[in-house]
Formats: sequence, structure tokens, C-alpha cells
Amino acid sequence: MNLRDHLHTTGAALKHWAIAQLLDSLAIGALWLLGLYLLHVPLALLWAVLAALLQIVPHFGPILSVLGPALAATIKWMDWEHPALVLGLYAAIAVLDGMLLEPYLMRRTSRVPLWASLLVPLGLGILWPFWGVLVAPPLLAIFYAYRARRSNSSRVS
Repeated sequence: MNLRDHLHTTGAALKHWAIAQLLDSLAIGALWLLGLYLLHVPLALLWAVLAALLQIVPHFGPILSVLGPALAATIKWMDWEHPALVLGLYAAIAVLDGMLLEPYLMRRTSRVPLWASLLVPLGLGILWPFWGVLVAPPLLAIFYAYRARRSNSSRVS
């Protein structure tokens, strides 16, 4: 394998990972829009678009995306129940994304197994706090791209 082949394999893996991230962001934005619309939170479309954009920022993006809708709900209703519902919506979306949506998209676009997309970020997060979780998904995409390339080349030989 020469340098050009390595660059092609790595670039294709990162492209598939970026597509998975884009699809994840769009799905998160749609979930926020639906949830905020059902909760009658003002400016639901704005908050959903911001949530989709902030989804790209690991760890802090999803947390930042809940601040606007929670504040809007507090200002509109001046009680604690509506902001609590927004926080519940955030929790439901975070669990759905972390346990189902993101692993599914990684498996579909990058051929990363479900177990790997759940366990490897946890392990790397323990070994290399913050950065481990950040780099785990693209590293997994690259690893499985090379693995698929090796298994395909061994079948041909």
C-alpha cells in the first residue's frame, strides 16, 4: 500500500464519519423541533437549528443547546414545570442519540459495529479524558476502513 492508497482510505473513512455526523445533527435538530413544538416553547425552530449546529461540538454543544429553550420556557410561563419539561426533553434526546442514533449512523455509514461505537469512546475517555471521547469516532471510522480494506484484499489474493 502506497501513500496515495493510505490517504484515499483515510479520507474516505473521514468522509463517511462526517456524513454520519451531519445526519446525526439533522436528526437531533428534528427531534428538538418536534419536542419544543409539542411543548409550545417560543422560537422552537431557532432553538432546533441551534441544537443541530451545536451538536457538532462534543460534550458542550448539546449542553449549550438546552440553555435557550429552557430560558424561553422560563420567561414565557414563569414557573419551574416548563423548563423542567425542556430539561427532560434534553435528557431523552441525549439518551436516544448516545445509545441508538449515533451508533446506528456510525454503523450504517462507516461500518463501525454498535458495540465499538458505544465502548471505545468510553474506554478512550477514561484513558485520555475529554480528548479520548472527541477522537474516538473518527479513529473508529479509520480503523474499520482499514480493516475492511485488509479483509477485501485478502479475499482477492
